Amino acid sequence: MVTADGRDIRALAYPSLTGTPRPGDRVLLNTTAGDLGLGTGGYAFVVALPDRLPDDEPLPGHIMKARYTPLQTAVASADEQGSPHHEALADADSVDGMPVVAADLHSALPAVLAGFFSGTDLRGSPAPRAVYLMTDGGALPGAFSMTVARLREAGWLAGTVTAGQAFGGDLEAVTVHSGLLAARHVLGADMVIVAQGPGNLGTGTRWGYSGVAAGEAVNAAAALGGRPVASLRLSDADPRERHQGISHHSLTAYGRVALAPADVAVPDLPGPFGERIAAEAAPLGTRHRLVTVDTAGLEDALAACPVRLSTMGRGLEQDRAYFLAAAAAGRHARALASGHA
Repeated sequence: MVTADGRDIRALAYPSLTGTPRPGDRVLLNTTAGDLGLGTGGYAFVVALPDRLPDDEPLPGHIMKARYTPLQTAVASADEQGSPHHEALADADSVDGMPVVAADLHSALPAVLAGFFSGTDLRGSPAPRAVYLMTDGGALPGAFSMTVARLREAGWLAGTVTAGQAFGGDLEAVTVHSGLLAARHVLGADMVIVAQGPGNLGTGTRWGYSGVAAGEAVNAAAALGGRPVASLRLSDADPRERHQGISHHSLTAYGRVALAPADVAVPDLPGPFGERIAAEAAPLGTRHRLVTVDTAGLEDALAACPVRLSTMGRGLEQDRAYFLAAAAAGRHARALASGHA
């Protein structure tokens, strides 16, 4: 796409918001994030097609997302009146002991699933159903995540739920709580991963980070009778001191924000780094249950992941510890779902 000042840039349009662009269309672009050099993958975003309004179509529901912005959109929430699922969710109050993995980065999603499905032949008997609940700390449109689309194609995700201001999942939910209930009672989830969409927001401070909501996901899962599993963010490759070992974000989310007890999945890593992780996780044991998870075979499971693993530009080879920790949370969730933990 060529801008008015002659720049050639890539731009994304969400047809449900703007209509479908055609070759030769003039488009109104938002280039703010790119102008600031932020992590949008180099994309601008189509705001409108000034010369052609979207086709008038019946509104799917009565719940507004991206509320009170020019691009607010109506969605059909799973639990709203008129939804085919309203009756099932009207009095739903429990997820029946279902394991719920909380993670603070979108990049943990495929790694958690790799651990959950490690040793499973997805071509054989029905595999456990894993559902992703996307919160609104990062990208709001579910369609922005290519990872989710490819995990669906691979059969690793049975469905997605978008909660809060996020939209575009198989099911829409007003809150994380109603999203967990919808995942369980509508999509038949055996396990749910709660994490923000791509593009987290951080300020380099303890509290000014969107992933702190991982602690709130623990609280929501516990309030609904689930089994919260805390996925630790850790690294021996991140150049930032605050993210070396166990990230300060995990220590804040699970040590301060999560008021309900969770199973903290601590990967059994070799050598001094493994000893460091165990020592840094120990204070979380005053509130939570520390579960040491065997990591044997998890690296092979991660290498076989159907999507490219990447966190902050680092892949499996560059940051094994990060992905092993997420996979360990998935392995523990599988043990819970199978009644073996």
